[in-house]
Amino acid sequence: QVQLVESGGGLVQAGGSLRLSCAASGRTFSTSAMAWFRQAPGKDREFVAAITWLGTGTYYTDSVKGRFTISRDNAENTVYLQMNTLKPEDTAVYYCAIGPRVGKYTYWGQGTQVTVSS
Repeated sequence: QVQLVESGGGLVQAGGSLRLSCAASGRTFSTSAMAWFRQAPGKDREFVAAITWLGTGTYYTDSVKGRFTISRDNAENTVYLQMNTLKPEDTAVYYCAIGPRVGKYTYWGQGTQVTVSS
């Protein structure tokens, strides 16, 4: 019922920046939290960042604090992840998700590859 489409991934050098976008369409929740996760080869999916419906609450995993910023534009049903000072360990497929609240996600995007070279 909800489609999420990520964009903005790519190949960058260590220390560089990328901005990921995820546009939601279809039957979105009236009030929904959105989040970003990532998964590297051979590893479990890892939480990266989340944002509440109004954007007044944000959450980050420790490894990205101070480097990544999550934001959203409800008018466009889009969530962003600004990634600065990228490190090789940030290399992963990044997925966006949406749900009724932070910590409960119902729909997921297809993922976008982020590769950071050393």
